[in-house]
Amino acid sequence: MSTRFSISAIPCFDSGMAVHAYRMMTHDGDKLLGAAEDYRMLGAELLAPEFELVKDLGVEPFAGGHDLFIDLRKFQLLTGIPLSLKIPPDKLVCVIDKETLTDNAAYARMGVLKRNGYRMALNGMPEAISLETAVGFFDFILLSYTDENFSQDMKSIRPYIRNITLVITDIPDMTSFTKLAGARSVLFSGDYYSQPITRGSSDISPLKINSLNLLSQLNDESFDLMSAAGTIERDPALSISLLRFLNAMNPDRRRRIDSIRHAVATLGQIEVRKWATVSISVGIGEDRPSEITRLSLLRAKFAENLSAAFDMGGKSGSLFIAGLFSLLDVILERPMHDAVEEVAAQSEIRDALVNKTGRIYDVLSLIYAYERADWHTASINMVRNGIDIEVLTQAFLDSLAWYRQLLNAIDDTEYQAAEESVDASSVENSD
Repeated sequence: MSTRFSISAIPCFDSGMAVHAYRMMTHDGDKLLGAAEDYRMLGAELLAPEFELVKDLGVEPFAGGHDLFIDLRKFQLLTGIPLSLKIPPDKLVCVIDKETLTDNAAYARMGVLKRNGYRMALNGMPEAISLETAVGFFDFILLSYTDENFSQDMKSIRPYIRNITLVITDIPDMTSFTKLAGARSVLFSGDYYSQPITRGSSDISPLKINSLNLLSQLNDESFDLMSAAGTIERDPALSISLLRFLNAMNPDRRRRIDSIRHAVATLGQIEVRKWATVSISVGIGEDRPSEITRLSLLRAKFAENLSAAFDMGGKSGSLFIAGLFSLLDVILERPMHDAVEEVAAQSEIRDALVNKTGRIYDVLSLIYAYERADWHTASINMVRNGIDIEVLTQAFLDSLAWYRQLLNAIDDTEYQAAEESVDASSVENSD
């Protein structure tokens, strides 16, 4: 299907920073620079490209095993989407704007969706009906933290909190989140979880220091492959991870990769750098919210996928690392200019992450706007750099597919490790 629209998936956390859902945000790719933002053609409403995409790909690529919230506009509701597309209701939450409730025909359609197992979320405080009536229809209510009536709306909804889940959106920073995090039956979304660190807050653990030393070695364009193999060999966790990953990905099980030097020779310099950078970044981010690691990896692949569109094909590796390091300050809990020094990042990567300058930053700034669903800023960047909407959206979808493949490979290695453990136990018991 055509991908002439922008699409993003924004995480929703609980108070413990665990992801419970994602909200899909889309924008018509032909409405650049916000032109005709309030005008939507009836044809676009009826085609429902976001639902078509979920029909083709499923919920999982966008939300993993979590719920996926998708805006269901009035004409789409009245024409029976998503039921007419035969999209399974499991994990799908239809977001209905409060203005839709002024149409009496909408209630009958919402009833049909409810009877078929679909859950619904109301976007905004209801005005056309009472809260008590709304709770009977909706499983979630979305309130924007930036709305001028937010405090009053929170008070009004408090008596019904046991019957619905409240989703507070547009939380700008961690200070605001901390004020709200004590509330129960509430999910939270906004930019707060990936905000830059402005002051150092802790020492780096010895485990992270060892990993960062290897990252520094890998960031040298002329690093020696066998020297890197020697470094990996001295780290049991990395050695096991690398061998299991390659063995799991090797379709010919009779040709097992049995040494680190064999593994790095099979991968080659570029792929060793990429694999080790990803593996180490996941490792050093284990004490941070898992969404930080996910976002770092998606940015890395998204940036690499855009290298040709920005005429930077020769810099695809640098774009990958820049995307991966774009949250290094959050992962290491120290300012970015200190964090990049820890990994001895190349000057052009340092300029992009610290000074926000250079061609690499042009790519990253587009990615930042795209993932936040800041379509106006993204459109300006696209026009300035001559980026086509279909190329951009496909690059994002390909990064989602790559991330799922990466998780599947990790799952395979864990399953393989469990099988090996069972086999070893069986041998011991037979003895």
